[in-house]
Amino acid sequence: MLTGSKVGLRARHEEDIPVLRTELFNDVVNAARADSGPWRPMSPTSKDPRLVADGQEPGHVPFSVVELAGGTLVGVATLWGIDTHHRSAHIGLGLLPSARGQGYGTDVVAVLCHYGFVVRGLHRLQIETLADNTAMLRSAERNGFVREGVLRKSAWVLGEFLDEVLLGLLAEDWRP
Repeated sequence: MLTGSKVGLRARHEEDIPVLRTELFNDVVNAARADSGPWRPMSPTSKDPRLVADGQEPGHVPFSVVELAGGTLVGVATLWGIDTHHRSAHIGLGLLPSARGQGYGTDVVAVLCHYGFVVRGLHRLQIETLADNTAMLRSAERNGFVREGVLRKSAWVLGEFLDEVLLGLLAEDWRP
């Protein structure tokens, strides 16, 4: 398990899936804002690709996020779009509603940076988030990410186009 000051990132356990499905992905508004595609319901027996971590996709490393104090599941984190030639990847995370506003997001980003830069030897990490996602923007910037641009009205979310912010961090600029 990779650890930060508040959270640990570990492999996805089978018992995580019902909690994540119910508390994270069945929340239509937040799921629609976090996913690049339209929200759709998943049956409890389906192999939801957002949750199943079978190791078959080398460019995608999913984690379950647990709080260190008690081991409680608090969300998901992902290093995705890993490009071994350009040594770059994207960061994504989602926290359960009960875990938001407690500083976990900043710690998750820090642990993903450690994983990307130290463990994987990447050169660049990138985050794309909706322009009104102040929690993610704050978590990224606290870890040294720099706003590199705005993708104007690039995300179709629940009936409207929203701006996305692109943030980047280079290995040489990272401060653990």
